[in-house]
Amino acid sequence: MLKYLNTDVVFQEIPGEVSLAINITGCPCRCPGCHSQYLWGDIGEPLTEEALDKMIDHQHHNITCVALMGGDAIPAEIDRLMSHLRKKHPSLHTAWYSGRTTLSSTANLANYDYIKLGPYLKHLGALRSRNTNQRLYRVHSGKMQDMTSSFWRS
Repeated sequence: MLKYLNTDVVFQEIPGEVSLAINITGCPCRCPGCHSQYLWGDIGEPLTEEALDKMIDHQHHNITCVALMGGDAIPAEIDRLMSHLRKKHPSLHTAWYSGRTTLSSTANLANYDYIKLGPYLKHLGALRSRNTNQRLYRVHSGKMQDMTSSFWRS
């Protein structure tokens, strides 16, 4: 079962979107230099469809996207929740921030508008760094299009 610790409405995780970011706990990636080590533990509340709907109902008029931050321990559950979002909240975009280098085989691209892949490697930097190993993709017509450069300043 996925658990989440907290949420926030954010403007920089997905360019052009106002996202409800849901921080999922139990992260198995444990990236050296991680700025969110508090999310490594098995803590928080269950992330159920009902909990997700309640969060969205509370913020629906303020957001354009729901971003699940983590969940790499149970990617099939991420995909199930994204499918639920597509059906129950079709006006909202969906995003998943994964610390893995490749997309889980359980991911159905039809459930996503955005997918971030890649562990945080301190010496390469986060998405804002031109040297980053992380990539943000826009999912369009069943294909993942790299949009990482939208984070970079000229």
